[in-house]
Amino acid sequence: MTVQSAYQEEQERLARSLEEIQSQLSAIGPRYTGDDFTEQMLDLQREERKRGLEIAFREPYFGRIDFQELPDDAKQELYIGKAGVAREGGKELIVIDWRAPIASLFYSFTGGEAAVTYDSPDGEIEGIVYLKRNLMVRQGELVRMVDSFTRGQEEESVTDEFLLYRLGENKDNRLRDIVSTIQQEQDAIIRSGRSKALFIQGVAGSGKTTVALHRLAFLLYQYADRMRAERMVIFAPNRMFLEYISGVLPELGVGDIQQTTFADWALDLLELEVRMDDKTDTLEYWFEHYRSAEEIAEAPGRLKGTLDFKQAIDERLEQLEQSIVPLQPFEPVDKLVLGPEQMLEWYRTDYGEEPLMRKRERFVSRIRRWLESELKMRGIHDKKVRAKALTRLNALAKKIPAYTAPKLYASFFQGKQAISLVPKAIAAATTARLKAGTIAPEDLAPLAYIHLRLFGLQTAPYDHIVIDEAQDYSPFQLEALRLCQQTPSLTVLGDLQQGIHAYAGIHSWQELTALYDEEQTGFFELNRSYRSTMEIIAFANRILGAMGAGVKAAVPVFRSGDAVELAPAEPSEWMDMLERTVREWQADGSYQTIAVIGRTTEECAVIHAALNAAGVEASLVERGQPEYSGGLSVVPAYLSKGLEFDAVLIADAGALAYTDQDAKLLYVGCTRALHKLKLVYQGSFTSLVADVAESVQEL
Repeated sequence: MTVQSAYQEEQERLARSLEEIQSQLSAIGPRYTGDDFTEQMLDLQREERKRGLEIAFREPYFGRIDFQELPDDAKQELYIGKAGVAREGGKELIVIDWRAPIASLFYSFTGGEAAVTYDSPDGEIEGIVYLKRNLMVRQGELVRMVDSFTRGQEEESVTDEFLLYRLGENKDNRLRDIVSTIQQEQDAIIRSGRSKALFIQGVAGSGKTTVALHRLAFLLYQYADRMRAERMVIFAPNRMFLEYISGVLPELGVGDIQQTTFADWALDLLELEVRMDDKTDTLEYWFEHYRSAEEIAEAPGRLKGTLDFKQAIDERLEQLEQSIVPLQPFEPVDKLVLGPEQMLEWYRTDYGEEPLMRKRERFVSRIRRWLESELKMRGIHDKKVRAKALTRLNALAKKIPAYTAPKLYASFFQGKQAISLVPKAIAAATTARLKAGTIAPEDLAPLAYIHLRLFGLQTAPYDHIVIDEAQDYSPFQLEALRLCQQTPSLTVLGDLQQGIHAYAGIHSWQELTALYDEEQTGFFELNRSYRSTMEIIAFANRILGAMGAGVKAAVPVFRSGDAVELAPAEPSEWMDMLERTVREWQADGSYQTIAVIGRTTEECAVIHAALNAAGVEASLVERGQPEYSGGLSVVPAYLSKGLEFDAVLIADAGALAYTDQDAKLLYVGCTRALHKLKLVYQGSFTSLVADVAESVQEL
């Protein structure tokens, strides 16, 4: 069959599929608005089916694989899409959901004449692949068709033409799903079992965030009877990033998954009993105070994030538990005595592993019930005697320690309860903040942990937790989250080379993987970068030099583009050069999203004001900002993490702006660029890239 006839065949098949999907949508009818519970449940099912059909109508499918299951001799044409669609009556599948077992062939098969297998609920299925075809449908039209494998024909190239085409597209202000271009190593992560803590080291642009989101969609499909979306949670680095990724899950037909930051989650858990210290809750503050390796090692975030600090808190919590049961007999009325032995037996046997303050509350209630029973049994009805007994009971209850998390935490930094490993200066600063009702970021994990130990999780345990940018998390943060699950089920992802929060985060994945039993963990590396061109990746790799912590350098997809530009600028000409570059890029029309990335928030504010004064409309990305609007943005390097732009202009890559301690920060900024990267610098260029003139010529 010729390419032209195959294309015509696919167009006709697409038209029939769209007609069938539209017919099913039209048949669903209006929403049910009555009070009948059964009808309400049926209406919810219809709405879920409607959402799937609407997704399918926008893009019915993106791939086709012709497969013959052995020993059967019938070849099947399988079309893979974001949502499964069955012909009316349910006997024939028009589209197979990308999460279905057989759809895994579309992602795992890379060519060859040999038989292949996939795992199904009925066991391993063996068969032969005859065709693998990528399809792009836009607004009901087939706009692209690429055959990556045809059985019996010689394979001309291993390069994935369809993938390169999609990577060459421009970015908008939202992260896109990658369901049509999931690669084999990504698919292995997505389809991993649920009862593990998966750790993913992924270089910039490796798609790790998108992989994690697709994994959530897969888990909900694969374990529909055991996992629910409302019992899943995504932890992202900031609110703007949450908005940036917000469109992926709905497009995959998944909703109701909680999305938050660790800070927002912890403060909500603490019922806003404390607030963040605005002065310490900025990256600039930490960069100013903790620059050298020695300063970073002594930073409060490093100390309070360690397991040693957690162990010290566990010891204090153990002391608290031991102090709950009174050591003296309780005598509410004459000759009516409750001994400490009986109280201790109640406490130990009746309340199991319940949180401490809940155990305290139930323990006091148990004593109250005992008193009422004894008074009734003894026929004591005298109001004065009963009032006296209740007064003594209330006095006993007041002696049994009752704490909130902030109150208990504050006691660990002063007096006899003080934790000895905390330096006096850190203890004093923490005490002063807590008295003012504020905390620093490093206090969030201990406070959340203490609150969970005291009161437990007030909602159902999480079925699955996703932690993005996990290189910026401390072991104590994961220990707090462990209390929110019955069994480990996590996807933990990040890049050690983007660990710009060295004063608080990890330096090795072993710091986090060691928290779980070996059989409960899985570790994956994603070294291929799908974001940037070869030239940009090669330049960014030079910034970090030899990869540390056992991390491999990023390997780009074979996608070439413009050379990385370096442009010196005198201070008097610096702003004019930034403006001129931005105007040239906008006039070119090739770039939908452009970022001017500054070193600090203050520098970005100056650039933004100057551009707007010159008539260049730009948005300023700031900490706490709820969304990223696309177009031309001015953004501090530390807030650009996770975002992507068609073109990136590093505002000042001079030696004074980026010193040896700032390699990861500059690396983050450069790896935001998909197609174009230019670095302006005042004075001499940063020493982070050696032999810069020769390297740029090579790139």
